[in-house]
Amino acid sequence: MSENESAMSESTTEITSYDDPDAPWNQEYTEAEMANWNDGVIAEFRQNQGKVGGAYEGGELVLLTTTGAKSGKQHMVPLGLLRRPTEAGEVLYVSSFIEGKYPAWFYNAKKNSQVTIEHGAETFQGTCKVLEGEEYDEFAAWALGNNPMLAEYQAKVDRPLPLAVLTFGK
Repeated sequence: MSENESAMSESTTEITSYDDPDAPWNQEYTEAEMANWNDGVIAEFRQNQGKVGGAYEGGELVLLTTTGAKSGKQHMVPLGLLRRPTEAGEVLYVSSFIEGKYPAWFYNAKKNSQVTIEHGAETFQGTCKVLEGEEYDEFAAWALGNNPMLAEYQAKVDRPLPLAVLTFGK
């Protein structure tokens, strides 16, 4: 078990603020740990039918597989699944906390919205639609007003929050 996995498995404190010093995105990691960051989360997700511990305990995660915008290769990333209630049901969406740049999954989905989504013990083909323009503006206003951690993150970065809507069926 890497130091990264060990630190994650020991932490069970609920993260309620983007600035929480225990949040995984506020920790310092070596380049090697960062390169393999998702491996332990993905393995734990698959071993426990979508449940993970540590800093992500209690959160609803999906594994999102996108096709590389430049490489054409498959890339998988665990993301927190967020929900927006509407009159027609729920809209499922994802975002990321990466301050220096937009995440790779965002660029990949922007180029090719066809994705594979693992949710719990099930795998689905679906879409990951990167929001833009007026649709983004409306959705971002709602998301920032209803998710304090996203709002805290947005206050710290100059570029718009990455937002994408997921669709997949059971």
